[in-house]
Amino acid sequence: MSDVLCLRPQADFARVDALPPSTLAVTYKAPDDAEVPTLMRKAQALVIPAVGPKLPAELFQGTALKLVQVTGAGLDRLDKAALAGLGIPVANVPGGSNSAVAEYAVTTASLLLRRFGWADAELKDGNYVAFRARMIGDNLAGLGGLLVGIVGLGVIGMAVAEAFAKAGCRVCYYDPAPADAQAAAALGVTSLSLAELLRQADVVTVHVPLLPETKGLIGRDALAGMKKGAILVQASRGGIVDEQALADALRSGALGGAAVDVYSTEPPTPDNPLLGLTGDAAHRLLLTPHIAGVTRQSAALLFRSAWQNVERVLIEKAGPLNRAY
Repeated sequence: MSDVLCLRPQADFARVDALPPSTLAVTYKAPDDAEVPTLMRKAQALVIPAVGPKLPAELFQGTALKLVQVTGAGLDRLDKAALAGLGIPVANVPGGSNSAVAEYAVTTASLLLRRFGWADAELKDGNYVAFRARMIGDNLAGLGGLLVGIVGLGVIGMAVAEAFAKAGCRVCYYDPAPADAQAAAALGVTSLSLAELLRQADVVTVHVPLLPETKGLIGRDALAGMKKGAILVQASRGGIVDEQALADALRSGALGGAAVDVYSTEPPTPDNPLLGLTGDAAHRLLLTPHIAGVTRQSAALLFRSAWQNVERVLIEKAGPLNRAY
């Protein structure tokens, strides 16, 4: 059997019936466990969740790892240059959360457009009549016929585009290098500059990786350029949307609402500006704890795909699928 070190609890895999095959001898440890550096020295593969603290490059030095397998798409926990220099292959599971993220984007956009969460709070405060009149008077829109702008048309962005198209929306995107421009064109999804997308879209949903060129991509100027009353969905990575600028835009009433699933620091610290919003601004904000891509179905797919890849490399002696570097 092959030794594998896994930095996520066994219970995560058990509850979705996605335990590793019997050919693998897996040791489960928390990332900060004191035994991890020692176990790394004898492990043939390391399995990690996509979300979590950065793993130091020195942790990988002197190991005989044949594979680092991420149980999701994100790779920002790893030092690419260090692992590439050590010759350690890294693989992920791209696309496993596509349906879950798409469902999140459509659902949260609809909730915010129609103010369902806000209405729930008002009714519990006894404001049925006044708030119902306000909702009718504000002429709230549903999704049908609205223009949705996808920032980042990778595999996740394309799934999100398809979901909004099925909901009756018109869809546009901004991406200098889309994953499949032909598929986008076939779906009727049009390419715009970022500035034009922000100016025209009723819903803007962000699905880009965290890179030096995307950090702060949706900042103060970008938010100021959005259509008044538009909805922003941030389900990519923390740091891509400027949280202070977003809080200010919600407070001013310029945005119709925002759904935020990821944060510059996770968990968000008490001084995060989004947590300090009150009144109407707070009602226009929906916060979730980095779970846009997390459903029972998506977790099972991600975990099974990850274990199959580990078995492929260690047992079948084949090259990894979805090798990132």
